[in-house]
Formats: sequence, C-alpha cells, structure tokens
Amino acid sequence: MKHKDGKPGSQVDKSSRAVPLSIMVVVLCGFSFYLGGIFCSEKERFLIKEVEKPIQSPKGSSSSPLQIKSAAFQECSSEYQDYTPCTDPRKWKKYGLHRLTFMERHCPPVFERKECLIPPPNGYQSPIKWPKSRNECWYRNVPYDWINKQKSNQNWLRKEGEKFLFPGGGTMFPRGVGAYVDLMQDLIPEMLDGTVRTAIDTGCGVASWGGDLLDRGILTMSLAPRDNHEAQVQFALERGIPAILGIISTQRLPFPSSSFDMAHCSRCLIPWTEFGGIYLLEVHRILRPGGFWVLSGPPVNYENRWRGWNTTIEAQKNDYEKLTDLLTSMCFKFYNKKDDIAVWQKSSDSTCYQRLSRPDAYPPKCDDGTEPDAAWYTPLRPCVVVPDPKYKDLGLNSIPKWPQRLNVAPDRISAIHGGSASTFKHDDTKWKERVKHYKKLLRALGTDKIRNVMDMNTAYGGFAASMVDDPLWVMNVVSSYAPNTLAVVFDRGLIGTYHDWCEAFSTYPRTYDLLHLDGLFTAESQRCDMKYVLLEMDRILRPNGYAIIRESSYFVDVVAAIAKGMRWGCRKEETEYGIEKEKILICQKKLWYSSNQNSR
Repeated sequence: MKHKDGKPGSQVDKSSRAVPLSIMVVVLCGFSFYLGGIFCSEKERFLIKEVEKPIQSPKGSSSSPLQIKSAAFQECSSEYQDYTPCTDPRKWKKYGLHRLTFMERHCPPVFERKECLIPPPNGYQSPIKWPKSRNECWYRNVPYDWINKQKSNQNWLRKEGEKFLFPGGGTMFPRGVGAYVDLMQDLIPEMLDGTVRTAIDTGCGVASWGGDLLDRGILTMSLAPRDNHEAQVQFALERGIPAILGIISTQRLPFPSSSFDMAHCSRCLIPWTEFGGIYLLEVHRILRPGGFWVLSGPPVNYENRWRGWNTTIEAQKNDYEKLTDLLTSMCFKFYNKKDDIAVWQKSSDSTCYQRLSRPDAYPPKCDDGTEPDAAWYTPLRPCVVVPDPKYKDLGLNSIPKWPQRLNVAPDRISAIHGGSASTFKHDDTKWKERVKHYKKLLRALGTDKIRNVMDMNTAYGGFAASMVDDPLWVMNVVSSYAPNTLAVVFDRGLIGTYHDWCEAFSTYPRTYDLLHLDGLFTAESQRCDMKYVLLEMDRILRPNGYAIIRESSYFVDVVAAIAKGMRWGCRKEETEYGIEKEKILICQKKLWYSSNQNSR
C-alpha cells in the first residue's frame, strides 16, 4: 500500500478494520433512515393511486423505459381561486413602486411553485355562450364587486340577480360604446374597409371597446394590469373578448415591432408625457407604419373638460402641447380630432426617421444593436425603433386588406430561417387538413361550446387561420426560445404574444375553453418541467374545457398519466395521417368544487 505521496506504507492488521467497518454500518443505516423520511414526506404531496405500465422511450434512445406514476394532485386552498402566479398581489411589497414595476411579471422561483389544482369559486357554472356572453356573465364565475361599486355611474357593468350585465358604458363613452366607435370610424375611415384589422386597447377596463369592434371585423388585444380595479382581464375573457394581463412600465410589451394597426387609450391613466415619453415610444414600436394612435380623455378637449379633471386649464393646455410635441418628434402626424377623440398616425415616410440620426435629435433613433422584436423581459429603451426599409409591404397602406391578408405570405417571413412563400402555403394547407380532422375528433370545435382558444406554440398561425370563420378567437403563442414567427402572425391579421412555458401565462384562472399544442413537450421538455406546464394548463383551462395535445407517442402517454391526476378525462386518437410515431390526445377538464368547507 502507498501513501498519497507515493511512499510505501506498513501493512495494516486485519483486526484494526473492525472499528471502521462498524462505523460504516452505522452511517449507512442512518442514511437509509434519512432517505426513508424524504420519501414519506414526498408521499404527502401526492396521493399515489396506481403505477402505469412502463412507457417506452422514443426510438433511438438508449435510456430505459420511463416508469410513470399516476398521481392525484391535491386541491389548492380556496384563497387561490383567482391566483395569477407572475402577477400576484401578495408579492407586490417585494418590488419597487417606481413606474409601477410591482405590477409587471415577477414569477415565483421553482421552490415556491404551487403543485395543486386551483379550485373554482363557490357556485361556479359553465360560462354563458357567445355572443350572449358579450353582454352578461355569471356573477359567481367572477365574484368581484369593486368595479360595480366604483364605476356604477359610468355603466361599465351592473349586477342584477345572479348576473353581471355589461351595458357598454365607459368613462369616455357615456352614450355607449357603439356611439363612441361610430364617431371613431367617422374620424378613421380605414376602420370600415378592412385596412385596420388588429388593435390594442391599453387600460381596457372590461373590454367593451374590443368587444364592439369584433362585429366590425377588427380583432383587439385588450390589455390591463392586475390592480385595484379587480379582474378587468378576467371580466373580458369571461365575456369571450381577447385580453391579457400587462402594463407599460419598465419592460417592453410581449409583441413584435410593427404589430398592431391601431392602438387605443380611453382615459387609461398612462402618463404619456412623463419619463421622456418612454411609454409613447413603446406604442410607436408595436404600431405598424401608417397605424393609428387614438386618445380620448385628458388632455384631449381640455378646453371643455378641464373642470371635471380636478386641474387647471393652463396645466391641461401645457400637457396637450407637450404631448403633441413628443408625438411629432417620434414621427407621428396629427390625423383627425372631434369632441373627446384625437387621432395621430405613425409615419411611413423615411425622411422623418432620417432626421432622428442627428446628434441633437430627441428622442434619438435606436442604434443597430437594438433588436426591434426582442420583447420578453426586454427593458424599454428611450429611443425610436425605425421600421426596417427592406420590408416594402409592412405599412398599413401596403399590406393587403382584411380578409385577403390572412392568406398572403407576409414580407417578414423571409427573416425566418427556412421561411418562404412556399413554406407558408404548405403550412396553411397542412393546418386546414389537421383542423378538419380535429373537428371529427372533437365535435364541440366550431360550435358555441368553444369560444376562447389558445394555440400554445404556433408557427405561422395556421391553426387559427383555419378556424377564422368559426365563432371563436385564438391567442397565438410563440415561445421566447423558438424562431420569431409572431410578426408573421400579426401580419396575417391575427393576434398573439411571446411566452416562455417554463413560467405561468399572463391570465387569470379558468379563462380558456380550448388549449392546443403541437410538439410543445418535445421542443421544451429539456427546459421546462412537464408537470408544471400541465398544472399551468389546468389553471387557465375552464372546467369542462378541452385540450388537444399533438405529440410523439412517447409524450402522449406521459401526459395522459399526469393528466389523470388532474381530474382530466383523456383519450388517445390517431392523427389524420395515421402514423405510429405521432398521436393526438383529446382531454377534457372535469368540473369539481373545493372540498374545503370554508369555500362552499
């Protein structure tokens, strides 16, 4: 035997080994006892029902079959019935007040994630069907009274019996949203002929503006933070109107540049002229060249309105002049104005943007290192994102009108690796066949039983495009780690958002009727824990809602085992091609009520 330094050592007597061996036995026994304690504590988290048969790994894998245990997840406490993990008011005190950063996304670390099922409110029932839902919803489904009490004089909503009614009122449209939009269309004729197709409503209230525009062929993304107004976005989605939690604060909104044809603010309380106009710069970034920015409320029409705003006419005049100066400096031009509504248009003229390169220009042009479409936890920049001149059909007056634009390959598809007009057409044809097959497997698809739909990992929006004539709308989600195809989705006249499925989505519980995914677990399972992705799907899916999960045979079996513990009923189906390596899982979330007596 040798020492570590290589020198020979003396022979050890056998009897001297007895003590070390006895110590080792004691240590091993103690370690086994410790592992047993861990196992028992983990059993308390899940109630093991049964062990499924071994699931074979994908072909070509050298790993052994995966043993999947069907585990019944416990119920969350009833206090989590409106839980939004990344915008949780319980955590607000941890974050700063500056520019309301505490209302931005702040997701919990892995060790704080909930591994339980979110219960519905006491008395929850299936949502009212579209289009009736635009005007009423069940009170017990969204049991929040703050807006009803604080905004009753403005007709945002009204409680009658077991329902909330939405009369279509708003702070800036006391005569109703219909009359308000009629005036807007007089000011913007492009809203009438298919030129304007996509819009964003910042500070949307209960989304009455977006709801009215649906009948006029305009698809609106209603945006609001989780704040003291209580569940604005949840009201919108309960009504069947597209909406997402969000705020313009310190980070970019999760949309590409040049996405929306129109942006709207109706007394949304965003301080547009503060912080060097940085919030206006973000509106400029996401607005398409030639797109419109519509403002109603302070300081528009200050000459007649200032007395009701608890201010002075001089202060409002100064604010309006500052606003118009900022807009001009960003290459907006005044377009039209009447009563309480003013409209500006984002310039398509390259001459204006060239002036931003001057050393004394403010705000300046963003440098070439600023990626215009980077928008997932990307800080706001105090500079103007200039539209890329290589895209000739990017402007509102150049892109085809709706509905023709849905089926035309946009210019920006050329920026995607492998993207071309032919791949776009192939993708479109593929999804028409797939959706036709889906409707055979899920008879509710295409009927009034399914209204709010999410495509969890879209490419070009083909799934949504194939159902554009059905009574539903689709939130197209593009992974922040996938190729950036979201700009193509918007160019087609559809809407969507960036997201990372390792985190919770920016919505309330029980807000979607159907979730669809195509190979999401195959693409993201190396980064994201499947269990948490499925629990998030359960959180945002309505009771009796559906999931269409298109995956490899391997992942379909894994998902089916986990879904069983979430009280989902699933069945495995063949794809339209009948191939062995890919299957479709059709699942339905069951309606259940909390067993916690305090919540009944």
